[in-house]
Amino acid sequence: MAVLLSRLGRFCFRRRLPVVLVWTGLLIAAVSGAAVLAQPAPDTFSVPGTESQRANDLIAERFPQVATDGASARIVFAAPTGRPLTDPANRDAVERAVARVKATPKVAEVAAPYARGTVSRDGRTALAEVAYDVPGHELTGADRDALREAAAVPGLRVEMSGDAVPPPGEGAGELLGVAAAAIVLLVTLGSLVAAGLPLLTAAAGIVIGVCAVTAAGAFVELNSDTPALALMLGLAVAIDYALFIISRYRQEVAGGREPVDAAGQAAGTAGSAVVFAGLTVIIALAGLAVMDIPVLTQLGFAAAFTVAIAVLVALTLLPALLGFAGHRALARGRPTASGGRRWGRFVTSRPLPVALAAAAALLVAAMPALGLRLGLPDDGSAPAGTTQRAAYDLLADGFGPGVNGPLTLVVQAPRDTRSAADRVAAEVTSLTGVASVEAPVLNAAGDTALLSVVPESGPTSEATEDLIHTVRERFGSSAGVTVAVTGQTAIDIDTSGKLAGALVPYLAVVVGLAFLLLTLVFRSILVPLKATLGFLLSVAATFGAVVAVFQWGWLNGLLGVHSSGVIVHLLPVMLIGMVFGLAMDYQVFLVTRMREEHVRGASPTDAAVTGLAHGARVVTAAAIIMISVFSGFMLSDTPMVQSFGFALAAAVFFDAFLVRMTIVPAVMALLGRAGWWLPARLDGLIPHVDVEGERLHAEPALVGSTSRTE
Repeated sequence: MAVLLSRLGRFCFRRRLPVVLVWTGLLIAAVSGAAVLAQPAPDTFSVPGTESQRANDLIAERFPQVATDGASARIVFAAPTGRPLTDPANRDAVERAVARVKATPKVAEVAAPYARGTVSRDGRTALAEVAYDVPGHELTGADRDALREAAAVPGLRVEMSGDAVPPPGEGAGELLGVAAAAIVLLVTLGSLVAAGLPLLTAAAGIVIGVCAVTAAGAFVELNSDTPALALMLGLAVAIDYALFIISRYRQEVAGGREPVDAAGQAAGTAGSAVVFAGLTVIIALAGLAVMDIPVLTQLGFAAAFTVAIAVLVALTLLPALLGFAGHRALARGRPTASGGRRWGRFVTSRPLPVALAAAAALLVAAMPALGLRLGLPDDGSAPAGTTQRAAYDLLADGFGPGVNGPLTLVVQAPRDTRSAADRVAAEVTSLTGVASVEAPVLNAAGDTALLSVVPESGPTSEATEDLIHTVRERFGSSAGVTVAVTGQTAIDIDTSGKLAGALVPYLAVVVGLAFLLLTLVFRSILVPLKATLGFLLSVAATFGAVVAVFQWGWLNGLLGVHSSGVIVHLLPVMLIGMVFGLAMDYQVFLVTRMREEHVRGASPTDAAVTGLAHGARVVTAAAIIMISVFSGFMLSDTPMVQSFGFALAAAVFFDAFLVRMTIVPAVMALLGRAGWWLPARLDGLIPHVDVEGERLHAEPALVGSTSRTE
């Protein structure tokens, strides 16, 4: 592996112009493909095998007039002062607005408040529900503007929610994160040219990866969040991979190598670490397919593809650009490793108390995770001042919190469906926690009925979840009558349950495959075991921090985020997949350097100190870059995006500083030579991939040494 990558690095350094032209052509092709093939991305989220999804499919089959896949909007009219909405003048104004909304393009149906009786008892609030005949991603900005203009009523307050309404605006957090990354690179590398190369290669890889994913939407249906996730993860790892290689290149030049040889050596050593770090990320992301949730599979493969592009860019385009940069990519002075060496000596001189203290800190941070509640934040957690939040609050005040999360019951009976549905409605009405039940609506064939149930509690409340379980346990399927519960609240609960149930199998698959890969890389049993246990500690601490901030509301004002009372149900599984890969970046980069020193004859403790001395500065910079990029997403107005950004930033902090740069060297010192032990029988079965570049040191002629600058 090291020899092959070294030759590749030297080739790209020498043939820099053709290499740059090839990547430029790929960049142009990807951008052109995205421009021509890009399609509006849907926000659909299906969870096969759940009761709510089966009920939704049945509604689409038995009630084709119900546009379950069309966009929707809830328009809330409020009379804060003066005459109520039951006043003839106000009623006439609202009805005219409803008529205008019904006449706007792509609107299929409008449920008027006075006809449906959706006017609050005090007459101050009214609700109109709008159904479109096209999905939300097919609505244009003009369509959304037309809805807002048609619903406006002078003298009344009008607020709206739903996927037909423009979402809250996003901030420029990603750009701020990249700006912070640029500053860190400049401080770390000490050269504008050297600092610019990781940003340039990262930008090239991200544009190609994200544009390719966007273009793929013309052939397969991709969720609208897919490119955003690919951008979030790809941006961070692309900068890190380039930083790892350019730092090793500069070390080799400072040690007396000619630039072309230094490029080959950096590609063979740090490049090998990048390849295997990238493979662990790809394994973790592709492993999301075991969850059997289409959206997660899409997200995982799209992000894995972007990471693969980042690896290829770091191994080929970066050496070519180093060839163009020449000595301008070098530091003004010889880089020092004194800080990392001092920290390594401190940790390895007292390994047990240091390891225990770091582990205890992670366990304390993890404690809030015991109260983790999964769900999907609703408009009640939208930022104050948005129309979505205002509509939610007005409805909760006028009708009760349950109106924001109604349940839909699908009743099937072999005969006399009307009577069966009436009996179910009567029994549900008597249940604790039910505010109201609408009259059953039968399909044309008369074999299926729909019941709309409004709980007394809000969508994310535990009481609403308990009510759903009660209905399912009480009715289910008996005497030939089948009752299924669906609606957005039920879908969220079912999704959370399926994701929670799949976490352990997913962890087993990802950790198992990565353990085998790390065993191949380090030729050790205990080092991969330590790596995976350290990851579990850091991810548990991250869960605890996320619960404390986004579920309990701690430090919301200081961090400028919004708590929602529940944690996005996608976050734990996505966090496990993404953080495992990111954690292995630091593990592979640091420990391959430790193994490299050990292979050269250093004692395990000295190897740990030297590896940390060479890698601490780069890993610190890489971690700060990732934290900066991920923290930029906390400036979003969307709680879901905020929670993902915070979780990833916290995970990188815990894993890089407490696990990889503290617990890992301490444990390596405690294990001694046992840390590198591998059973003899297994040693004969595992191929020798030479990630640490042992053959490069033993046989320089394999890569071809040169004595002149190229």
